[in-house]
Amino acid sequence: MSQPIELPRWLDLGVLPLVNLALAFAVSAMVLLAIGQEPGRVLVLLVKGAFGSPAGLSYTLYYATTFVFTGLAIAVAFHAGLFNIGGEGQAMMGGLGAGLVALAFAPSLPAWLLLPLMIGAAMVFGMAWAAVPGALQAWRGSHIVITTIMFNFIASALLIYLLVGPLKEPGNMTPESRAFGPNAMLAGMHEMLGWVGIEWPRTPLNFSVLLAIVAAIAVYLLLWRSRAGYALRTVGHTPDAAHYAGIRPRAQVLLAMAISGALAGLVGVNEIAGVHNRLMADFVGGAGFAGIAVSLIGRSHPLGIVLAALLFGALYQGGAELAFEIQGFSRDMVFTLQGLIVLFAGAMSQVAASWLGRAWLALHRRNAAPTLESGRG
Repeated sequence: MSQPIELPRWLDLGVLPLVNLALAFAVSAMVLLAIGQEPGRVLVLLVKGAFGSPAGLSYTLYYATTFVFTGLAIAVAFHAGLFNIGGEGQAMMGGLGAGLVALAFAPSLPAWLLLPLMIGAAMVFGMAWAAVPGALQAWRGSHIVITTIMFNFIASALLIYLLVGPLKEPGNMTPESRAFGPNAMLAGMHEMLGWVGIEWPRTPLNFSVLLAIVAAIAVYLLLWRSRAGYALRTVGHTPDAAHYAGIRPRAQVLLAMAISGALAGLVGVNEIAGVHNRLMADFVGGAGFAGIAVSLIGRSHPLGIVLAALLFGALYQGGAELAFEIQGFSRDMVFTLQGLIVLFAGAMSQVAASWLGRAWLALHRRNAAPTLESGRG
């Protein structure tokens, strides 16, 4: 049996995701042809809908903001050797934390004090919800995948209970809280750009996009530029060596899950404080699971995650545009494309890696041959 070829880092992180993405688009083009659609026209309209106007770009960035948070959450846990499937529930708890702070203090606190409290509460609630499965994994050996999945259901049930009971707005048939008020609302991008004299359409894009950028930089600095990040990655790659070196694996597992949950909790800030201004039952909308795909495509690196989040944001926004522009085209086709991207970036990524590795090895040997000949001469 042949041994797998180890790719150089620049090929593994830079070229391989692009190859996987190209394969996914190629198969998607075949599917489009099979149902009578023109792949070229679909791609043009997709790009135009996602980036062809200020409003389209804003919606793309709004979706991407959420995916950056969940993608980073998955990546931090992954570097510690953990597969956190609980981003959905942790995001729900983050929204609950932000919502409870807003409901309690919005009438009495100014925005400059209330909004940081909401952001902090979102992170703390997400952190606490993720720390429990982390502690069960570290001290009781419970499988992190099972516990985080189950915690998604518990979070959903808890949120629904609160929204049809104690937190429900009186007289409203929809399971949601009352509106928080203007001082619990993050500034929209149209407002922020208006402060410097730039006109921009009103969209859901808000201050959270800057939080996402800060989060990506902070995760990079933590994982690759700090002692704590080195310890965390060591536990993820070689737990026995980490234990021998004096690193406490249990503490690192708990730390990784806590950071992961805090990042997922920030989804609640983007949705609850940035858009809806009230606590709702379905504000996460599957973003926790989409974050797994974003992290896979981004190779669990913050820069890759940001680019992958932009891709998924473009698919969400461009897909909505396609449903309006092309008769008979539904958003299910966009979900099919997302599924193909996940398939090639996740389950079949090593297939493309082996092809790419053989091609690189053949090229490397061919370039090395003239050097050897000249050395003999």
